Amino acid sequence: MTEQPEVCLTCSDQAVPARVLRLLGDGLAEVETGCGTEEVSVALVDARPGDVVLVHAKEAIAVTGAHCDDQ
Repeated sequence: MTEQPEVCLTCSDQAVPARVLRLLGDGLAEVETGCGTEEVSVALVDARPGDVVLVHAKEAIAVTGAHCDDQ
């Protein structure tokens, strides 16, 4: 069996990584996508500034990289 790329089953779009810049309240966050900043929902994940999240359809669906405090 060949490995299939991870895509949304309903629309075939891929989730994109984005770094959380700041939490805005009401389950929203400002993120950096590499193409600029966007406002996305983080209601489904436990994200904080500095985390890398996977975003699909303006919804963070997973935290893939955690914030690293400089100590």
